[in-house]
Amino acid sequence: MTSQEEVTEIGGVSALRFLWRQLTSMRTALILLLLLGVFAIPGSLIPQRTQNPMKVREYFVNDPTLATWMDRLSLFDVYGSPWFSAIYILLFISLIGCVLPRTVEHFKASRALPPLTPKYLERMEFHQSWKASGSELENARSWLRKKRFRIQESNGALSTEKGYLRETGNLFFHLALILILIGVSLGALFGMKGEAILSVGERFINIPTTYDSLSYGKLFNDRSLSPFTLTIDDFQAKYDSLTNAPQDYTLTVTATDKPGATPVKRIIKVNSPLSFGATNVYLQANGFSPIVTVRNKAGDVVLQGAIPFLPQDANLTSIGAIKVPDSDPQLGFVASFVPTAGRDAVRGAISVYPEALDPKLLFSIWKGDLGLDRGTPQSVYRIDTSKMKQIGLNSLKIGETFSFAEGSITFDNLVPWVNLQVVRDPGKIYALLGAIVAILGLLGSLFTRRRRIWVRVNQNGTIEVAGLAKNAAPGLEKEIAELVTHLQKERT
Repeated sequence: MTSQEEVTEIGGVSALRFLWRQLTSMRTALILLLLLGVFAIPGSLIPQRTQNPMKVREYFVNDPTLATWMDRLSLFDVYGSPWFSAIYILLFISLIGCVLPRTVEHFKASRALPPLTPKYLERMEFHQSWKASGSELENARSWLRKKRFRIQESNGALSTEKGYLRETGNLFFHLALILILIGVSLGALFGMKGEAILSVGERFINIPTTYDSLSYGKLFNDRSLSPFTLTIDDFQAKYDSLTNAPQDYTLTVTATDKPGATPVKRIIKVNSPLSFGATNVYLQANGFSPIVTVRNKAGDVVLQGAIPFLPQDANLTSIGAIKVPDSDPQLGFVASFVPTAGRDAVRGAISVYPEALDPKLLFSIWKGDLGLDRGTPQSVYRIDTSKMKQIGLNSLKIGETFSFAEGSITFDNLVPWVNLQVVRDPGKIYALLGAIVAILGLLGSLFTRRRRIWVRVNQNGTIEVAGLAKNAAPGLEKEIAELVTHLQKERT
């Protein structure tokens, strides 16, 4: 005879409850955290479009088919891809669903009274027993209260516990995780970050077109930009004359926080940004901009201004590109700049000190197609010479001019440039507070020793003392020995 068992079908609500429990389990949270780390690896190995568009363009030039498939998989924008966002959102939900119930449990545990005295104290740790005199229970209560034990008395026995800060630390640690997640989310949704290179004398208006690079949060737009302007008045750098190490950077600007406001002088230093509400302006880097004048063969000026050069070492040996698209033919100068000229047997011309004590501009001259009309982004510090011809090679000091068949170039002067980073991160303070609370909670949880001590007077006239240390934490034996010594001393 066979029997058939009926299998109850799981309803929609039960299925959702089951999925929720699986998603909010600690195991799922750890798996999602691992997946987030694994899928973040391509973002560090493959150039990202928001950070290095030039490298991304090289992928499309070298292997268009592979680059197209990589682009379809969002490998050039890993951190903004749908699959990475899905993992992040699931991790966020999982941690919230996992942390909140654990927080409630820790809160209840931190307020709970000690458990009642066990029946068989001799099975507990460091058990001791002796003949009672009648006052031990009162003396034990007084001693334990001074030691900040939580006490519950029942049927001639004291049940005490100490170290609740361990559970309180757990409570704050888990709550801090949520605060950190909220801070990170606010920054990702409502934050922005942009960079702009400005030479001394130039003006910066906080609009998208004045940035060299700019990225928005998901819910940030152009209208949310703070309406401030800056004029770069002066930049001073101080260096150690023996080690060439920087000692101080001071940027002086004239700032207005809104249209029509009175301009004020402000100072920006490396660790002292300029704030406009929730937007901070940081001094991130610096270098030099040679001021050059390029003329065509007819003597007409086709380019004049400061050209920022990119430092390559601590002494500000710099590279740059001077592009002259308005000349006929187009001209390009592949150049390097040294603030204090020196010579190295291997590297050639180098700078031996970061201040402009003996500045020199070195360049090679190219003519042909600069490639500015191809529709592909180019670095402002480099020139694609694949369709150009070299026609000259020289170097200049300030005030000197070099003439060639297609025109001339004059090294007029130089000015410092600074790289300003403009950051709006409304969730930063929450993430910082969360990190501080998490560290404090973790320290309290790790270094607090939770232990229990029981004192009981039996009907046969004996007194028993025993204890239990959670997670075998040290110090319980010494504490019980001190209690026993105190009780026996009071007895005598």
